[in-house]
Amino acid sequence: MNFKGKLAIVTGGSRDIGKAISVRLAQTGANVVINYLNNEEQANKTLSEISEAGGEAIAVKADVTKQDQVKQLYAEAQKAFGPKVHFLVNNAGGLVERRTLGEMDEAFFNYVMSLNMNSAFLMTQEAVPAMDKGASIINIASLAGRDGGGPGASAYATSKGALMTFTRAMAKELGPQGIRVNSLCPGMISTTFHDIFSKDEVRAKVAGSTPLRREGRAAEVADAVAYLCSEQSSFITGVNLDVNGGLFFS
Repeated sequence: MNFKGKLAIVTGGSRDIGKAISVRLAQTGANVVINYLNNEEQANKTLSEISEAGGEAIAVKADVTKQDQVKQLYAEAQKAFGPKVHFLVNNAGGLVERRTLGEMDEAFFNYVMSLNMNSAFLMTQEAVPAMDKGASIINIASLAGRDGGGPGASAYATSKGALMTFTRAMAKELGPQGIRVNSLCPGMISTTFHDIFSKDEVRAKVAGSTPLRREGRAAEVADAVAYLCSEQSSFITGVNLDVNGGLFFS
């Protein structure tokens, strides 16, 4: 894979899976825009790691659930690396908090949907006019979008399911322009997401139930992203690709 001179934008790109994706695409030669919202320190660490490896990247703070900030993100990306966008990775998102149906209010549900789904919509809408034939959009969905998620994760699972359907719809709509759209559905990946939201005993049980008998690594998700950006996957679009060690077969 040689993405020399191509522009990749990674939302939520400063830590965990987003960081691994940012670093992996930079390793292939892409110019990377690392979007972050709250963790400037981690974004700068990711920048340093890319720079030390000889890559080119900038970090841009933006709330990608807000259209005006999305537009500013693209303006800064294009000012730094030129007008064309070759790869967009919609990774920003989160569970926020585990809440049952009775514990949720409308504001919470709408916030989770906006964080995981609306952000991808806004970023995709802004990217497409700057994309040419051969461009690739990858949405980071979740196994939760397939199986409904764990306890208290219904809003998160619903938003990721919506993102998977959006992926299919955009694959059909943008395919005639030569733009491919796919998503990844990670299972139990060893990240701070599960450090925060999953109990140790639950993680151990899930890992033990996985055919490969372990959690996944962020770098393994990043490798799948690089593949879906590459010409090696040139006839793959509309796919929700499982990266779960065999925990769930779709």
